[in-house]
Amino acid sequence: MEPFYKGGKVQLDQPGQHLFCVCGTRVNILDVASGAVLRSLEQEDQEDITAFDLSPDDEVLVTASRALLLAQWAWREGSITRLWKAVHTAPVATMAFDPTSTLLATGGCDGAVRVWDVVRHYGTHHLRGSPGVVHLVAFHPDPTRLLLFSSAADAAIRVWSLQDRSCLAVLTAHYSAVTSLTFSADGHTMLSSGRDKICILWDLHSCKATRTVPVFESVEAAVLLPEEPVPTLGMKNSGLHFLTAGDQGTLRVWEAASGQCVYTQPQLPGPGQELTHCALARTAGLLLSVTADHNLLLYEAQSLQLQKQFAGYSEEVLDVRFLGPKDSHIVVASNSPCLKVFELQTSACQILHGHTDIVLALDVFRKGWLFASCAKDQSVRVWRMNKAGQVACVAQGSGHTHSVGTICCSRLKESFLVTGSQDCTVKLWPLPEALLSKSTAPDGSSIILQAQATQRCHDKDINSVAVAPNDKLLATGSQDRTAKLWALPQCQLLGVFSGHRRGLWCVQFSPMDQVLATASADGTIKLWALQDFSCLKTFEGHDASVLKVAFVSRGTQLLSSGSDGLVKLWTIKNNECVRTLDAHEDKVWGLHCSQLDDRTLTGASDSCVILWKDVTEAEQAEEQAKREEHVVKQQELDNLLHEKRYLRALGLAISLDRPHTVLTVIQAIRRDPEACEKLEATMLRLRRDQKEALLRFCVTWNTNSRHCHEAQAVLGVLLQHEPPEELLSYQGVRAALEALLPYTERHFQRLSRTLQAATFLDFLWHNMKLSPLSATPTAL
Repeated sequence: MEPFYKGGKVQLDQPGQHLFCVCGTRVNILDVASGAVLRSLEQEDQEDITAFDLSPDDEVLVTASRALLLAQWAWREGSITRLWKAVHTAPVATMAFDPTSTLLATGGCDGAVRVWDVVRHYGTHHLRGSPGVVHLVAFHPDPTRLLLFSSAADAAIRVWSLQDRSCLAVLTAHYSAVTSLTFSADGHTMLSSGRDKICILWDLHSCKATRTVPVFESVEAAVLLPEEPVPTLGMKNSGLHFLTAGDQGTLRVWEAASGQCVYTQPQLPGPGQELTHCALARTAGLLLSVTADHNLLLYEAQSLQLQKQFAGYSEEVLDVRFLGPKDSHIVVASNSPCLKVFELQTSACQILHGHTDIVLALDVFRKGWLFASCAKDQSVRVWRMNKAGQVACVAQGSGHTHSVGTICCSRLKESFLVTGSQDCTVKLWPLPEALLSKSTAPDGSSIILQAQATQRCHDKDINSVAVAPNDKLLATGSQDRTAKLWALPQCQLLGVFSGHRRGLWCVQFSPMDQVLATASADGTIKLWALQDFSCLKTFEGHDASVLKVAFVSRGTQLLSSGSDGLVKLWTIKNNECVRTLDAHEDKVWGLHCSQLDDRTLTGASDSCVILWKDVTEAEQAEEQAKREEHVVKQQELDNLLHEKRYLRALGLAISLDRPHTVLTVIQAIRRDPEACEKLEATMLRLRRDQKEALLRFCVTWNTNSRHCHEAQAVLGVLLQHEPPEELLSYQGVRAALEALLPYTERHFQRLSRTLQAATFLDFLWHNMKLSPLSATPTAL
């Protein structure tokens, strides 16, 4: 799960099925129903996208990059249909289509406004006169009037006539940046909003302000609503009403005639709720708003009922946990006071508000319905998920005097929580009976938790707490380089684990043995015996701090994550790192295994959450199948050689892709009395890809003087019967020839020397003259 929106413009298509948003160098297209990113559009220059707009007929998407290039997309196919220079001398800051989807206006950081005909592919207007960056352009909704509105750094709105190529009027009433322009259905009225905390209604015939409405907040977007009564939003008559979104973080509806606020959306708790964008998709009846935390919220326009939530960018992911009895959901704590709950099947998101500062840690109770969170706001909260997947806060407690950095739930029953804080204390929070009874429905009211025991455990920050599987022991790990073991519920000290050279980031009990694992900033993981507090094993392999550790495979293996972005899998028995998973680019703070131990979640500072699947059994089954297949093929090969069916044997040996097996087959062919004819006949009937494989194998055989004869025999057949142009078209033939030549020359020289030596022996034999033996022995 990667970030798909990092701020900037967001736009819905007319039916409300697709959502377009900027993420650095890409424009991402989301499917509104599932929340999945359907397509990412990136220009060839790979520069940041500075502006984009979708035409009113939903057919054309145009993007502008920092390299001053405009790209026109067939966005459904993901292809660029046209690329042209923006002709601006600075990046394009804004763009807008006219109602007919034929004209495109671009406003640049150079103070110029340009108009383009996207059908005939040429520039039609170059309008100058705006001081500074033009950050807003909009066409009049009536295509017959050919008016263009723009706003620049001087907070004035300029009205341009495209017929006369001139500025008709300069509307000056705002005192700071104008943030949005929207028009009434009849085209007679325009609404402008600004960061000067006012909205102004303009009569477009006289180009005069008819009403100024003070809205008492810096407005980022204002939307004129359809002129029909909507009692649920306080719109009792059919007059002009508009909706504002700004730094107060709520949507508000205003009556234009009286300037009164007739509806205010309920305020959500916590910071980061400021709204940065708001847009109405009239056809779909949807309203889209964007928060400063990069969360996208879709409302039903008539009632402002929340329909969908999307988390665009999570910044640093600090913790992740599986949720639900079958691990159907995940909960993510990022660098924010809000928690995000995702359904894994559909990517549907819920954003949970409650904490007032960054959430630092999470933990889930055994059954998966209840989970707990702790934050910098010195509080702890308990949340419950119902069977429909909706989550609500059911309990909260406070008592620590510093940030609460770690939390752990009881393991056997949903009976208590343990928290560790920067105030060097650990608190034990029992869960009241009322919380556990199924009858309590989340109705907005939460139970107050009271700490049963408080214990000062360390001299420095407590980074990790862990409850033993039997709920009778507690382990704490601290920045003071030690871990300690405590008896629950009284928190009596049983012993100290000391041996690490740096602070401890994580402690974890083994689910099977009486063993504790500790992960430290010194880059090591240690296993300790609970009976005598001795160090049993040390795992070294991370080059940086080890931030999290977890037991997997029923306590026989360890998973660890580090600040180098690596996740490592260790086998405890032999201290061996069996796999290193390199998918994150920054500190991996979150690591959690599913109840069945078959999946793992990791979350890191690169704002990515990755779901891993255990493929050990699948790999073992695949390996076993390969071994069985090899045995069968080897037997089949032996049978073919025995039956002297050399073509089938050679084809089978090549398919096994084992040079030695192919060599055995060729040796068997050459042992046959009619060797040359058999080899030629067999090789000439091979397919081209098989001949290429043979040539590749020859390179290996030719390096060894014992096997070079087979290699030369194969080469001889290829050179005699294959045309040179055919041989040169073989895959990798040049590299093969370069490797074959030196060894072939060496073999040739060796054979030449042997031939010379044999000829010399023959010469000697013919020239040897033996003296005739005398018939009678010489008398002495």
